[in-house]
Amino acid sequence: MAIDDLLDEHEQGERVRAWLRQNGAGMVGGVVLGLAAIGGWKWWQGNQHQRALQEADRFYSAVTAIEAGADDAEARIEALGPGLYSQLASLELAAAQVESGDNEAAIATLRAIEFDTPLLATVVDQRLARLLIETGKPAEALELVADATGAAAQEIGGDARYAMGEADGAREAYAAALEDLEPLSPRRNIIELKLTQVGGVPSDLDAEASS
Repeated sequence: MAIDDLLDEHEQGERVRAWLRQNGAGMVGGVVLGLAAIGGWKWWQGNQHQRALQEADRFYSAVTAIEAGADDAEARIEALGPGLYSQLASLELAAAQVESGDNEAAIATLRAIEFDTPLLATVVDQRLARLLIETGKPAEALELVADATGAAAQEIGGDARYAMGEADGAREAYAAALEDLEPLSPRRNIIELKLTQVGGVPSDLDAEASS
């Protein structure tokens, strides 16, 4: 190897070492920050997973307490805090209260649910409306479903109007419910009977679907 080549290699080596002295700390710091970020992300994921498991355990405990009729069932639901688990547990509690014959308690439970999705709002309103009709408050039930669409809402509206003695309104609501209902829905026969009860006549399509 020529002397010039050795000098070039030596010079290049010195330049590399000089560059590392100037920038090495930054490189090491970047690597450390990168590793810290990765570690922090993994820790956050693990923490979130652990929290999710704990919330699921508390939900299961609340539902178990509801099914067993435990006195602390409502307290367990409150301990869940705001969120989907609390909403679902409250729906379970309301169903248990209805099953035990305490409709007023179920109404109070449903009214207290703080829902944050349209789908859950629809479920709660429809269950609440049915209970209001059962407890002699059809006008309140009608208000809950007044702006709702779909067969279920129309049927509830028909039930409310029938309970209020408004046969014409009930007939229109039941007919609208049948129009919105799937032809092979098992609910169709029930609504047809309700329609007949208020003086309506199922259409030919309804008769064919139920035959």
